[in-house]
Amino acid sequence: MSLLRLLSVLILAIWVGGAAVLGGVAAPTIFSVLEAHDPQAGRTLAGAVFGAVFARFQQLSWILGGLLIVVMALRAALGPRPRRFGLRLWGLAAMIAASLTTAFAIAPRIDAIRHETAGPVAALPDGDARKVELGRLHGLSTGLMFFAMGAGVALIFAEMKDH
Repeated sequence: MSLLRLLSVLILAIWVGGAAVLGGVAAPTIFSVLEAHDPQAGRTLAGAVFGAVFARFQQLSWILGGLLIVVMALRAALGPRPRRFGLRLWGLAAMIAASLTTAFAIAPRIDAIRHETAGPVAALPDGDARKVELGRLHGLSTGLMFFAMGAGVALIFAEMKDH
């Protein structure tokens, strides 16, 4: 059981830590470096680069979520069943749902706005519907990422409390 608990914590740490590094380090760095290198097209290129990195991370999160489901099922089957097992499964399902929503509902809409806009979206007037929608979608995506990170931290805490 200890090995399965350790595996659960490692999976969650990779998922939560990866999201934190992407949002807190990779995105700001990619945007600042590319915008400094090319003030005209840098932001657009940075969005494309980070979008590709984030899409790969989303795929990794689905693999991690699947592995965690297997590990949790093994723990439940081999016993003793983890405390609040159902709540943990719902938390994991919410994390996976947040990732799937971002990848299949939000990211394609962001990409469509970027492709239909001649030039950088940031250069559009502040009241432009495309710019407003992109900002709203970006905020929603960020909110879902923070939600998944919070749920992941809660699951790590639950795993650490098991004896």
